[in-house]
Amino acid sequence: MAFERLHRFAGRLVMVGFGSIGQGVLPLLLRHIEIAPAQITIVTPGDDGHEIAREYGVAMVDAALTPANYDAVLSPLLGAGDFLLNLSVDVSSAALIAWCQPRGVLYLDTVSEPWAGTYDGGDLPAEQRTNYAMREESLALRRAGAPTAVITHGANPGLVSHFVKQALLDIARDTGIHAPTPRSREGWARLAQQLGVRVIHIAERDTHVGTRPKAVGEFVNTWSVDGFVGEGLQPAELGWGTHERHFPSDGERHASGSQAAIYLKRPGASTRVRSWTPAAGPQHAFLITHAEAISIADYLTLGDAARPQYRPTVHYAYHPCDDAVLSVHELAGRNWRVQPRKRILKDDIAAGADVLGVLLMGHARGAYWYGSRLSIEQARAACPHNSATSLQVTVAVLAGVVWAMQHPDRGVVEPDELPHDEILAWCRPYLGEVFGVYTDWTPLTDRGWLFDEDVDRDDPWQFKNFRVA
Repeated sequence: MAFERLHRFAGRLVMVGFGSIGQGVLPLLLRHIEIAPAQITIVTPGDDGHEIAREYGVAMVDAALTPANYDAVLSPLLGAGDFLLNLSVDVSSAALIAWCQPRGVLYLDTVSEPWAGTYDGGDLPAEQRTNYAMREESLALRRAGAPTAVITHGANPGLVSHFVKQALLDIARDTGIHAPTPRSREGWARLAQQLGVRVIHIAERDTHVGTRPKAVGEFVNTWSVDGFVGEGLQPAELGWGTHERHFPSDGERHASGSQAAIYLKRPGASTRVRSWTPAAGPQHAFLITHAEAISIADYLTLGDAARPQYRPTVHYAYHPCDDAVLSVHELAGRNWRVQPRKRILKDDIAAGADVLGVLLMGHARGAYWYGSRLSIEQARAACPHNSATSLQVTVAVLAGVVWAMQHPDRGVVEPDELPHDEILAWCRPYLGEVFGVYTDWTPLTDRGWLFDEDVDRDDPWQFKNFRVA
Protein backbone atom coordinates (compact mmCIF):
# COMPACT_ATOMS: atom_id res chain seq x y z
CA MET A 1 0.00 0.00 0.00
CA ALA A 2 1.35 3.41 -0.97
CA PHE A 3 1.13 5.77 1.98
CA GLU A 4 -0.07 9.16 0.82
CA ARG A 5 0.79 12.22 2.89
CA LEU A 6 -2.55 13.98 3.21
CA HIS A 7 -1.48 17.09 5.10
CA ARG A 8 1.46 18.84 6.72
CA PHE A 9 0.73 20.06 10.25
CA ALA A 10 3.08 22.46 12.01
CA GLY A 11 1.23 22.71 15.32
CA ARG A 12 1.02 20.50 18.37
CA LEU A 13 -1.46 17.64 18.69
CA VAL A 14 -2.73 16.40 22.06
CA MET A 15 -4.54 13.09 22.20
CA VAL A 16 -6.79 12.65 25.25
CA GLY A 17 -7.30 8.94 25.93
CA PHE A 18 -5.15 6.10 24.65
CA GLY A 19 -7.28 2.97 24.64
CA SER A 20 -7.77 0.70 21.64
CA ILE A 21 -8.76 3.59 19.35
CA GLY A 22 -5.93 5.90 20.40
CA GLN A 23 -3.39 3.11 20.03
CA GLY A 24 -4.73 2.29 16.58
CA VAL A 25 -4.93 5.86 15.30
CA LEU A 26 -1.39 6.90 16.31
CA PRO A 27 0.39 4.99 13.51
CA LEU A 28 -2.15 6.33 10.99
CA LEU A 29 -1.53 9.93 12.04
CA LEU A 30 2.23 9.52 11.72
CA ARG A 31 1.85 7.70 8.42
CA HIS A 32 -0.46 10.14 6.63
CA ILE A 33 0.15 13.51 8.29
CA GLU A 34 3.52 15.21 8.07
CA ILE A 35 3.98 15.62 11.81
CA ALA A 36 6.91 14.71 14.08
CA PRO A 37 6.42 12.48 17.14
CA ALA A 38 7.74 15.36 19.25
CA GLN A 39 4.68 17.41 18.24
CA ILE A 40 2.31 14.84 19.78
CA THR A 41 1.44 14.37 23.46
CA ILE A 42 -0.88 11.72 24.88
CA VAL A 43 -2.85 12.56 28.04
CA THR A 44 -4.25 9.47 29.72
CA PRO A 45 -4.35 7.98 33.23
CA GLY A 46 -2.08 5.04 34.01
CA ASP A 47 0.34 3.34 31.67
CA ASP A 48 -2.09 1.67 29.25
CA GLY A 49 -0.44 1.74 25.84
CA HIS A 50 2.87 3.02 27.22
CA GLU A 51 4.87 0.58 25.11
CA ILE A 52 3.11 1.68 21.91
CA ALA A 53 3.70 5.36 22.68
CA ARG A 54 7.36 4.61 23.34
CA GLU A 55 7.58 2.62 20.08
CA TYR A 56 6.63 5.77 18.16
CA GLY A 57 8.57 8.20 20.34
CA VAL A 58 5.51 10.02 21.65
CA ALA A 59 5.38 11.56 25.13
CA MET A 60 2.69 10.62 27.63
CA VAL A 61 1.19 12.62 30.49
CA ASP A 62 -0.33 10.51 33.28
CA ALA A 63 -3.54 12.39 34.06
CA ALA A 64 -7.29 11.83 34.05
CA LEU A 65 -9.05 15.01 32.98
CA THR A 66 -11.68 16.28 35.42
CA PRO A 67 -13.71 19.49 35.74
CA ALA A 68 -11.18 20.64 38.32
CA ASN A 69 -7.95 20.06 36.38
CA TYR A 70 -8.55 20.03 32.62
CA ASP A 71 -7.64 23.68 32.13
CA ALA A 72 -4.41 23.32 34.09
CA VAL A 73 -3.43 20.12 32.26
CA LEU A 74 -4.21 21.32 28.74
CA SER A 75 -3.11 24.97 28.89
CA PRO A 76 0.67 24.27 28.73
CA LEU A 77 0.14 21.80 25.88
CA LEU A 78 -2.15 23.63 23.44
CA GLY A 79 -2.44 27.07 21.87
CA ALA A 80 -3.67 28.74 18.71
CA GLY A 81 -3.34 26.50 15.66
CA ASP A 82 -2.92 23.30 17.68
CA PHE A 83 -5.21 20.24 17.71
CA LEU A 84 -7.06 18.47 20.53
CA LEU A 85 -8.03 14.91 19.58
CA ASN A 86 -10.48 13.60 22.15
CA LEU A 87 -10.63 9.78 22.22
CA SER A 88 -11.50 9.47 25.90
CA VAL A 89 -14.45 8.38 28.01
CA ASP A 90 -15.76 10.27 31.04
CA VAL A 91 -14.51 13.63 29.76
CA SER A 92 -17.09 16.24 28.74
CA SER A 93 -17.01 16.83 25.00
CA ALA A 94 -18.87 20.12 25.29
CA ALA A 95 -16.46 21.38 27.95
CA LEU A 96 -13.45 20.64 25.75
CA ILE A 97 -15.03 22.26 22.69
CA ALA A 98 -15.85 25.37 24.72
CA TRP A 99 -12.25 25.40 26.02
CA CYS A 100 -10.79 25.10 22.50
CA GLN A 101 -12.83 27.82 20.79
CA PRO A 102 -11.43 31.00 22.40
CA ARG A 103 -7.91 29.56 22.22
CA GLY A 104 -7.98 28.82 18.49
CA VAL A 105 -7.53 25.06 19.01
CA LEU A 106 -8.91 22.56 16.49
CA TYR A 107 -10.90 19.63 17.85
CA LEU A 108 -12.30 16.21 16.98
CA ASP A 109 -14.05 13.52 19.00
CA THR A 110 -15.66 10.19 18.14
CA VAL A 111 -18.57 10.36 20.58
CA SER A 112 -20.24 12.91 22.82
CA GLU A 113 -19.35 12.21 26.45
CA PRO A 114 -20.31 13.73 29.80
CA TRP A 115 -18.00 14.13 32.79
CA ALA A 116 -17.43 10.99 34.86
CA GLY A 117 -20.13 10.51 37.46
CA THR A 118 -22.72 12.62 35.64
CA TYR A 119 -25.17 9.71 35.52
CA ASP A 120 -24.25 8.13 38.85
CA GLY A 121 -27.01 7.71 41.38
CA GLY A 122 -29.85 7.78 38.85
CA ASP A 123 -30.79 11.37 39.72
CA LEU A 124 -30.89 12.71 36.16
CA PRO A 125 -34.13 12.23 34.22
CA ALA A 126 -33.83 9.85 31.26
CA GLU A 127 -34.18 12.70 28.76
CA GLN A 128 -31.05 14.38 30.11
CA ARG A 129 -29.05 11.15 29.77
CA THR A 130 -29.65 10.87 26.03
CA ASN A 131 -27.27 11.46 23.15
CA TYR A 132 -29.93 13.88 21.89
CA ALA A 133 -29.28 16.12 24.90
CA MET A 134 -25.49 15.93 24.52
CA ARG A 135 -25.73 16.65 20.79
CA GLU A 136 -27.82 19.74 21.47
CA GLU A 137 -25.22 20.86 24.04
CA SER A 138 -22.41 20.59 21.48
CA LEU A 139 -24.40 22.19 18.65
CA ALA A 140 -25.21 25.14 20.91
CA LEU A 141 -21.50 26.01 20.71
CA ARG A 142 -21.67 26.77 16.98
CA ARG A 143 -20.03 30.09 16.16
CA ALA A 144 -19.33 31.48 12.70
CA GLY A 145 -15.61 31.48 11.98
CA ALA A 146 -14.75 29.55 15.15
CA PRO A 147 -11.97 26.94 15.01
CA THR A 148 -13.19 23.70 13.50
CA ALA A 149 -14.59 21.15 15.93
CA VAL A 150 -15.62 17.92 14.21
CA ILE A 151 -17.95 16.06 16.56
CA THR A 152 -18.73 12.32 16.62
CA HIS A 153 -16.50 11.29 13.71
CA GLY A 154 -15.44 7.70 14.23
CA ALA A 155 -16.90 4.71 12.39
CA ASN A 156 -20.36 5.05 13.84
CA PRO A 157 -21.12 7.77 14.39
CA GLY A 158 -19.01 9.21 11.60
CA LEU A 159 -18.11 7.01 8.65
CA VAL A 160 -21.66 5.64 8.36
CA SER A 161 -23.03 9.10 7.49
CA HIS A 162 -20.83 9.03 4.39
CA PHE A 163 -22.02 5.48 3.64
CA VAL A 164 -25.62 6.76 3.67
CA LYS A 165 -24.89 9.37 1.00
CA GLN A 166 -23.12 6.86 -1.23
CA ALA A 167 -25.97 4.38 -0.76
CA LEU A 168 -28.50 7.02 -1.81
CA LEU A 169 -26.52 7.67 -4.98
CA ASP A 170 -26.28 3.93 -5.70
CA ILE A 171 -30.02 3.42 -5.29
CA ALA A 172 -30.76 6.42 -7.52
CA ARG A 173 -28.48 4.98 -10.21
CA ASP A 174 -29.99 1.50 -9.95
CA THR A 175 -33.61 2.71 -10.02
CA GLY A 176 -33.15 5.00 -13.01
CA ILE A 177 -33.37 8.29 -11.17
CA HIS A 178 -30.94 10.58 -12.93
CA ALA A 179 -30.09 13.44 -10.65
CA PRO A 180 -26.88 15.34 -9.92
CA THR A 181 -25.09 14.66 -6.66
CA PRO A 182 -26.76 16.88 -4.05
CA ARG A 183 -24.69 19.78 -2.75
CA SER A 184 -26.87 20.79 0.17
CA ARG A 185 -28.62 19.32 3.15
CA GLU A 186 -32.00 19.89 1.54
CA GLY A 187 -30.77 18.25 -1.66
CA TRP A 188 -29.83 15.03 0.14
CA ALA A 189 -33.14 15.00 2.01
CA ARG A 190 -35.11 15.48 -1.21
CA LEU A 191 -33.18 12.64 -2.87
CA ALA A 192 -33.96 10.31 0.04
CA GLN A 193 -37.61 11.33 -0.14
CA GLN A 194 -37.74 10.86 -3.92
CA LEU A 195 -36.26 7.38 -3.58
CA GLY A 196 -38.83 6.45 -0.93
CA VAL A 197 -36.29 5.62 1.78
CA ARG A 198 -38.28 5.12 4.97
CA VAL A 199 -35.90 3.36 7.36
CA ILE A 200 -32.12 3.40 7.80
CA HIS A 201 -30.35 0.94 10.06
CA ILE A 202 -26.71 1.26 10.98
CA ALA A 203 -26.46 -2.50 10.60
CA GLU A 204 -23.31 -4.10 12.04
CA ARG A 205 -22.18 -7.66 12.70
CA ASP A 206 -18.91 -8.32 14.55
CA THR A 207 -17.74 -11.94 14.17
CA HIS A 208 -14.39 -11.70 15.94
CA VAL A 209 -13.44 -14.74 18.03
CA GLY A 210 -10.73 -14.72 20.68
CA THR A 211 -8.20 -17.39 21.53
CA ARG A 212 -9.90 -17.95 24.89
CA PRO A 213 -13.61 -17.67 25.68
CA LYS A 214 -15.24 -15.20 28.01
CA ALA A 215 -15.11 -16.21 31.67
CA VAL A 216 -17.78 -15.71 34.29
CA GLY A 217 -17.50 -12.24 35.82
CA GLU A 218 -15.72 -10.81 32.78
CA PHE A 219 -16.90 -8.33 30.15
CA VAL A 220 -15.21 -8.99 26.81
CA ASN A 221 -15.46 -6.63 23.84
CA THR A 222 -13.53 -5.67 20.70
CA TRP A 223 -13.47 -2.00 21.72
CA SER A 224 -13.88 0.01 24.93
CA VAL A 225 -15.79 -1.91 27.59
CA ASP A 226 -16.52 1.29 29.51
CA GLY A 227 -17.72 2.98 26.32
CA PHE A 228 -20.01 0.08 25.36
CA VAL A 229 -21.49 -0.30 28.83
CA GLY A 230 -21.97 3.46 29.14
CA GLU A 231 -23.92 3.84 25.91
CA GLY A 232 -25.72 0.53 26.47
CA LEU A 233 -27.14 1.84 29.74
CA GLN A 234 -28.37 5.09 28.20
CA PRO A 235 -31.95 5.11 26.94
CA ALA A 236 -32.44 3.57 23.50
CA GLU A 237 -32.77 6.34 20.89
CA LEU A 238 -33.88 6.52 17.29
CA GLY A 239 -34.61 9.09 14.66
CA TRP A 240 -38.39 9.06 14.23
CA GLY A 241 -39.74 8.90 10.67
CA THR A 242 -42.77 10.63 9.20
CA HIS A 243 -44.17 7.32 7.97
CA GLU A 244 -44.49 5.89 11.48
CA ARG A 245 -48.06 5.38 12.74
CA HIS A 246 -47.51 3.37 15.93
CA PHE A 247 -45.78 5.44 18.60
CA PRO A 248 -44.04 3.14 21.14
CA SER A 249 -45.86 2.77 24.45
CA ASP A 250 -42.55 3.39 26.24
CA GLY A 251 -41.47 6.18 23.87
CA GLU A 252 -40.95 9.83 24.76
CA ARG A 253 -40.55 12.92 22.61
CA HIS A 254 -38.20 15.81 23.34
CA ALA A 255 -39.61 19.18 24.32
CA SER A 256 -36.96 21.23 22.50
CA GLY A 257 -34.21 20.97 19.92
CA SER A 258 -34.34 19.40 16.47
CA GLN A 259 -37.31 17.09 17.26
CA ALA A 260 -35.69 14.54 14.95
CA ALA A 261 -35.52 11.70 17.48
CA ILE A 262 -37.34 9.99 20.31
CA TYR A 263 -36.11 7.85 23.19
CA LEU A 264 -37.44 4.75 24.89
CA LYS A 265 -37.76 4.43 28.64
CA ARG A 266 -35.42 1.46 28.75
CA PRO A 267 -31.69 1.00 28.15
CA GLY A 268 -30.45 0.21 24.69
CA ALA A 269 -28.66 -2.90 25.96
CA SER A 270 -32.07 -4.38 26.79
CA THR A 271 -33.74 -3.36 23.50
CA ARG A 272 -33.58 -5.69 20.49
CA VAL A 273 -34.49 -5.06 16.87
CA ARG A 274 -34.64 -7.19 13.74
CA SER A 275 -32.10 -6.24 11.10
CA TRP A 276 -30.00 -7.67 8.28
CA THR A 277 -26.35 -7.72 7.22
CA PRO A 278 -24.46 -9.60 4.48
CA ALA A 279 -22.46 -11.33 7.23
CA ALA A 280 -25.31 -13.31 8.75
CA GLY A 281 -28.52 -12.38 6.97
CA PRO A 282 -31.37 -11.71 9.42
CA GLN A 283 -30.28 -10.97 12.97
CA HIS A 284 -31.53 -9.74 16.32
CA ALA A 285 -29.45 -6.71 17.23
CA PHE A 286 -29.19 -4.22 20.08
CA LEU A 287 -30.78 -0.79 19.59
CA ILE A 288 -27.90 1.04 21.25
CA THR A 289 -28.10 4.82 21.24
CA HIS A 290 -25.68 6.53 18.86
CA ALA A 291 -25.39 10.11 17.67
CA GLU A 292 -25.80 9.13 14.01
CA ALA A 293 -29.37 7.99 14.65
CA ILE A 294 -30.17 11.60 15.48
CA SER A 295 -27.87 13.49 13.12
CA ILE A 296 -28.77 11.47 9.99
CA ALA A 297 -32.50 11.74 10.72
CA ASP A 298 -32.12 15.47 11.33
CA TYR A 299 -30.00 15.98 8.21
CA LEU A 300 -32.58 14.20 6.03
CA THR A 301 -35.57 16.10 7.42
CA LEU A 302 -37.69 18.26 5.12
CA GLY A 303 -40.01 20.92 6.48
CA ASP A 304 -40.76 22.19 9.94
CA ALA A 305 -39.02 20.27 12.71
CA ALA A 306 -42.21 19.73 14.69
CA ARG A 307 -44.32 18.76 11.65
CA PRO A 308 -41.88 17.61 8.97
CA GLN A 309 -42.88 16.67 5.43
CA TYR A 310 -40.31 13.88 5.35
CA ARG A 311 -37.91 12.14 7.67
CA PRO A 312 -36.71 8.50 7.77
CA THR A 313 -36.56 6.40 10.91
CA VAL A 314 -32.89 5.87 11.76
CA HIS A 315 -31.23 3.74 14.43
CA TYR A 316 -28.28 1.54 15.25
CA ALA A 317 -28.78 -2.23 14.99
CA TYR A 318 -25.65 -3.73 16.56
CA HIS A 319 -24.70 -7.37 16.90
CA PRO A 320 -21.33 -7.36 18.69
CA CYS A 321 -19.00 -10.34 18.83
CA ASP A 322 -20.41 -13.42 20.56
CA ASP A 323 -18.36 -12.90 23.72
CA ALA A 324 -19.73 -9.36 23.99
CA VAL A 325 -23.30 -10.67 23.58
CA LEU A 326 -22.67 -13.08 26.45
CA SER A 327 -21.17 -10.22 28.43
CA VAL A 328 -24.28 -8.09 27.97
CA HIS A 329 -26.48 -11.04 28.99
CA GLU A 330 -24.44 -11.46 32.17
CA LEU A 331 -24.48 -7.68 32.75
CA ALA A 332 -28.29 -7.68 32.64
CA GLY A 333 -28.37 -10.59 35.11
CA ARG A 334 -26.19 -8.53 37.47
CA ASN A 335 -28.88 -5.84 37.41
CA TRP A 336 -26.69 -3.75 35.08
CA ARG A 337 -23.69 -3.65 37.43
CA VAL A 338 -20.60 -4.11 35.30
CA GLN A 339 -18.45 -7.18 35.79
CA PRO A 340 -15.30 -6.88 37.94
CA ARG A 341 -12.98 -7.86 35.06
CA LYS A 342 -12.78 -6.25 31.61
CA ARG A 343 -10.91 -7.50 28.55
CA ILE A 344 -10.47 -6.00 25.08
CA LEU A 345 -10.05 -8.50 22.26
CA LYS A 346 -7.17 -7.26 20.14
CA ASP A 347 -3.90 -9.18 19.83
CA ASP A 348 -5.68 -12.34 21.00
CA ILE A 349 -8.26 -12.31 18.18
CA ALA A 350 -8.01 -15.64 16.36
CA ALA A 351 -10.41 -15.01 13.48
CA GLY A 352 -13.38 -13.00 12.31
CA ALA A 353 -14.39 -9.70 10.73
CA ASP A 354 -16.41 -6.58 11.32
CA VAL A 355 -19.18 -6.00 8.79
CA LEU A 356 -20.35 -2.41 9.25
CA GLY A 357 -22.75 -0.63 6.95
CA VAL A 358 -26.06 1.11 6.44
CA LEU A 359 -29.30 -0.66 5.48
CA LEU A 360 -31.65 1.66 3.56
CA MET A 361 -35.20 0.31 3.28
CA GLY A 362 -38.54 1.16 1.69
CA HIS A 363 -37.35 2.20 -1.78
CA ALA A 364 -38.21 0.57 -5.11
CA ARG A 365 -35.55 -2.16 -4.69
CA GLY A 366 -36.66 -3.02 -1.15
CA ALA A 367 -33.52 -2.86 0.99
CA TYR A 368 -29.92 -1.97 0.19
CA TRP A 369 -26.92 -2.52 2.47
CA TYR A 370 -23.74 -0.55 1.79
CA GLY A 371 -20.59 -0.67 3.85
CA SER A 372 -17.31 -2.34 4.79
CA ARG A 373 -16.41 -5.97 5.37
CA LEU A 374 -12.99 -6.01 7.03
CA SER A 375 -11.33 -9.17 8.36
CA ILE A 376 -8.83 -9.35 11.20
CA GLU A 377 -6.17 -10.51 8.74
CA GLN A 378 -6.80 -7.52 6.45
CA ALA A 379 -6.74 -5.10 9.39
CA ARG A 380 -3.45 -6.41 10.76
CA ALA A 381 -1.85 -6.27 7.33
CA ALA A 382 -3.08 -2.70 6.77
CA CYS A 383 -2.00 -1.04 10.03
CA PRO A 384 -0.34 -2.19 13.28
CA HIS A 385 -2.13 -2.08 16.63
CA ASN A 386 -5.57 -2.42 15.04
CA SER A 387 -8.34 -4.98 14.83
CA ALA A 388 -11.01 -4.80 12.15
CA THR A 389 -13.35 -3.08 14.60
CA SER A 390 -10.81 -0.45 15.61
CA LEU A 391 -9.50 0.23 12.09
CA GLN A 392 -12.95 1.20 10.80
CA VAL A 393 -12.94 3.81 13.57
CA THR A 394 -9.33 4.95 13.41
CA VAL A 395 -9.21 5.59 9.68
CA ALA A 396 -12.37 7.70 9.99
CA VAL A 397 -10.68 9.63 12.82
CA LEU A 398 -7.69 10.22 10.54
CA ALA A 399 -9.94 11.48 7.74
CA GLY A 400 -11.80 13.81 10.09
CA VAL A 401 -8.57 15.17 11.55
CA VAL A 402 -7.14 15.88 8.08
CA TRP A 403 -10.35 17.60 6.96
CA ALA A 404 -10.35 19.79 10.08
CA MET A 405 -6.72 20.75 9.50
CA GLN A 406 -7.50 21.67 5.90
CA HIS A 407 -10.62 23.64 6.92
CA PRO A 408 -9.66 25.25 10.24
CA ASP A 409 -12.45 27.82 10.61
CA ARG A 410 -15.71 25.90 10.16
CA GLY A 411 -16.83 25.87 13.81
CA VAL A 412 -18.77 22.88 15.16
CA VAL A 413 -19.59 20.42 12.35
CA GLU A 414 -21.14 16.97 12.22
CA PRO A 415 -20.14 14.08 9.92
CA ASP A 416 -23.20 14.66 7.71
CA GLU A 417 -21.85 18.11 6.81
CA LEU A 418 -18.47 16.84 5.53
CA PRO A 419 -17.88 15.87 1.86
CA HIS A 420 -18.68 12.16 1.73
CA ASP A 421 -16.69 11.44 -1.42
CA GLU A 422 -13.52 12.99 -0.05
CA ILE A 423 -13.78 11.20 3.31
CA LEU A 424 -14.54 7.83 1.69
CA ALA A 425 -11.60 8.22 -0.71
CA TRP A 426 -9.24 8.63 2.24
CA CYS A 427 -10.79 5.76 4.21
CA ARG A 428 -11.43 3.18 1.51
CA PRO A 429 -7.88 1.71 1.34
CA TYR A 430 -8.26 0.58 4.97
CA LEU A 431 -11.83 -0.75 4.87
CA GLY A 432 -11.32 -4.13 3.21
CA GLU A 433 -14.19 -4.92 0.84
CA VAL A 434 -16.45 -1.87 0.39
CA PHE A 435 -19.61 -2.89 -1.44
CA GLY A 436 -23.39 -2.70 -1.69
CA VAL A 437 -25.95 -5.48 -1.94
CA TYR A 438 -29.73 -5.58 -2.34
CA THR A 439 -31.94 -7.93 -0.35
CA ASP A 440 -35.65 -8.77 -0.32
CA TRP A 441 -35.59 -9.15 3.48
CA THR A 442 -38.14 -7.25 5.55
CA PRO A 443 -38.85 -7.49 9.29
CA LEU A 444 -41.96 -9.54 8.36
CA THR A 445 -39.95 -12.22 6.54
CA ASP A 446 -40.83 -15.67 7.98
CA ARG A 447 -42.95 -14.09 10.70
CA GLY A 448 -46.23 -15.34 12.07
CA TRP A 449 -45.86 -19.09 12.15
CA LEU A 450 -44.30 -19.37 15.61
CA PHE A 451 -46.09 -16.64 17.52
CA ASP A 452 -49.26 -14.62 17.17
CA GLU A 453 -47.51 -11.26 17.14
CA ASP A 454 -48.92 -7.76 16.93
CA VAL A 455 -47.49 -6.63 13.59
CA ASP A 456 -48.49 -4.18 10.89
CA ARG A 457 -48.74 -6.37 7.80
CA ASP A 458 -49.90 -3.47 5.63
CA ASP A 459 -46.54 -1.70 6.01
CA PRO A 460 -43.43 -3.78 6.77
CA TRP A 461 -41.33 -0.68 7.46
CA GLN A 462 -43.07 0.31 10.69
CA PHE A 463 -40.79 0.39 13.76
CA LYS A 464 -43.14 -1.92 15.66
CA ASN A 465 -42.32 -4.64 13.10
CA PHE A 466 -38.56 -4.26 13.67
CA ARG A 467 -38.74 -4.24 17.45
CA VAL A 468 -38.39 -7.59 19.20
CA ALA A 469 -41.15 -7.90 21.79
